[in-house]
Amino acid sequence: MHIPANKSLVNKHILLGVTGSIAAYKAAELVRRLRESGAEVRVVLSAGGAEFVTPLTFQALSGNPVHSELLDTEAEAAMGHIELARWADAVVIAPASANVIARLTQGRADDLLAAVCLATEAPVAVAPAMNQQMWANAATQDNLQQLRARGVHPFGPTEGGQACGETGPGRMLEAADIVRRTAELFDTGALAGLRVLITAGPTQEAIDPVRYLSNRSSGRMGYAVAQAAAEAGAHVTLVSGPTALATPPRVERIDVRSAEEMHAAVLGRATDADIFIASAAVADYRPAAPSEQKIKKTTDTLSLELVRNPDILAEVAALPGGPFTVGFAAETANLLEYARDKLARKDLDMIAANRVGGGLGFEAEENALSVIDANGVTELTQAPKAQLARRLTALIAEHFRRRSECFL
Repeated sequence: MHIPANKSLVNKHILLGVTGSIAAYKAAELVRRLRESGAEVRVVLSAGGAEFVTPLTFQALSGNPVHSELLDTEAEAAMGHIELARWADAVVIAPASANVIARLTQGRADDLLAAVCLATEAPVAVAPAMNQQMWANAATQDNLQQLRARGVHPFGPTEGGQACGETGPGRMLEAADIVRRTAELFDTGALAGLRVLITAGPTQEAIDPVRYLSNRSSGRMGYAVAQAAAEAGAHVTLVSGPTALATPPRVERIDVRSAEEMHAAVLGRATDADIFIASAAVADYRPAAPSEQKIKKTTDTLSLELVRNPDILAEVAALPGGPFTVGFAAETANLLEYARDKLARKDLDMIAANRVGGGLGFEAEENALSVIDANGVTELTQAPKAQLARRLTALIAEHFRRRSECFL
């Protein structure tokens, strides 16, 4: 079984831009290595890049169609650049020619790759590849300086022999180096050294040995938050109800089934945590007296007496000197009103509210959050849950540091 070399790229969406440089042939190896590291890869091939390597090559290596047209009639509303911009966890342009670097600096949007770079909220990286004189030119250096100031990440270049026969700086980094640098984009260090305790998934409350009460939570959001926190440098413990999801890399997972089991697992660890994120959909009630035998179908109706489960979130928030506590509120109506009430009633530091039902929230690949604290509301717009989790984690890290500074 193959183990990805760069665990930070597991399940990441990497959009690779290939532009007009002889180094475009190296991009084929880069696609292969990105996929070996666990990433899903889509390729945007510029007209210049297609002069060096055919779209079929990248389609075969990535397992996805290659994109080249700005106005894609097969995309939703012909807005392919918006779809790709939202899909990407990171945009890596390799090779990045002197021409594309200049066009990015100008903010051009007259081809697909440039438009995606303008439209995405994901980190953008460029791996320059050009003649050493072009690299040394003041215009190129000024362009790179401007892109750095805007948050674009330069990967290289390195020095060596070039296709033109000259030797010097301007040679594109090797594929393994670009993969490593791409993985580092996600290792932010925002939670370095902190202990983060997270709950995820549903709970199952036994009716009898074969039946239970539960809900529609898939656990995807909680698992995405666990992965994002681990990438941010935290030691992460994930207390998970029953799910079919794989444990994120670098995360300690504790499996539970019922709300009472989750309560015991969390309260036994909460005093050692710096941050507690309660994303699990914990059942509010459980059957008062589960049957020891399977209940037979003997009557037209069946009544169950239910009793309240312990309030895990409220108990953690009430711990003396307890962790920074983040709750979740999934609502079908009056989202902000109910979330603010829960924030105040349970004395939380922060709450992430999302609307559920009608294809939103549970079992969906994407979500949106309204994050509320004492200072107001931060809207995290609709995005794949992995991206949303990284944005939420960054916000939690910022507020945790701010609260910690108040106690210094």
